[in-house]
Amino acid sequence: MSSFTARFATPDEIESWDEHVTANPNGGNLLQSAAFAAVKQNFGWDVRYLVLESGGTSSYNLVLEKSFPVLGRLWYLIKGPDVASVQDVPPALEAIKEFAASERLRVFAIKIEPDIVDSEEARAVLAGAGLVKSFNLQPNDSTALLDISPEPNQLLRNLHSRGRNAVRRAEREGVRVEVAEPTLENYRTMHALMTGTLTTKSRNGAQVRSFEYYRQFWTEFTSRGQGRLYFVYENGRPSVGAFVINYGRKGTYKDGGSLQKRTQYGDSHLVQWTAIQDVKALGCTEYDFCGTPPAAQLKDSSHPFHGLGLFKTSFSKTVTDFVGVWDYVIDSTRYRAWNTAGERVARQLYTRRTGQQFY
Repeated sequence: MSSFTARFATPDEIESWDEHVTANPNGGNLLQSAAFAAVKQNFGWDVRYLVLESGGTSSYNLVLEKSFPVLGRLWYLIKGPDVASVQDVPPALEAIKEFAASERLRVFAIKIEPDIVDSEEARAVLAGAGLVKSFNLQPNDSTALLDISPEPNQLLRNLHSRGRNAVRRAEREGVRVEVAEPTLENYRTMHALMTGTLTTKSRNGAQVRSFEYYRQFWTEFTSRGQGRLYFVYENGRPSVGAFVINYGRKGTYKDGGSLQKRTQYGDSHLVQWTAIQDVKALGCTEYDFCGTPPAAQLKDSSHPFHGLGLFKTSFSKTVTDFVGVWDYVIDSTRYRAWNTAGERVARQLYTRRTGQQFY
């Protein structure tokens, strides 16, 4: 088990934040990026840039912070801490606790969400260190991952037969995929495809945030060369849309939507195949389809992500479950108050005041 120290990043490190994050033990995550930090700063969070150091190596982690009267500060290490193994999580958190105390930051709990594959051993390590399992927050805590390092012909052969056949048929029938310009009009079209209506729920039951949230999210990533918007057109208008991110060695299918009534078979599959080839050309070696039911519930037709799971596993045949969100309790009294009523009240008040999601 390694020992760690924690500190805030220097201005120079923050200036080149993405370079540091993508050099982390697990290659970083788009939700730890400078682009995402810029988004969350406008949607209810303060941002901290935290560095963990151990044995001459460093891990750069984005911390989202909210402050509450009486309770103090809640820290959310989104997709972190980025450490080499689950055994490194407890000492890393101990270092963060000591640092927060030395800086008198009044942090009462830390939510963590490391990209560590779920297992009985991993859960035992976290629970043994006193962490408390909480509800998962990100859609890709269970997800389909695809190794895209093989050359294109082999990669196509590696796909599940359902996905491979859909891609080939769409190509034969002349389905056209285009990279759309990052304009306000195209962003509005994409958001409409995601919702299907003017509600905040997509047709598959997934929560869809406000247009303003996505507008800034897509703008931050495209302006840094880290995001692309794709459309398929049918009868002169977009019928399928996807927003795909390249960050470090991973490509991610972040957002998607489509018209319900379409005639072009395999159009959604061809969008993904096109995006996979594009991020591969940019140096990505893995593609995250970003959200499925947990592996044990993949065949459960009542699960809200059932349809998404079927589509995404037509490319990658398996689902990967990560350990998800755990709470590291620093002050048990204040954490108990947060768990009993504080979180529920804070979420209600924030949503009522802003119309936005709390997390």
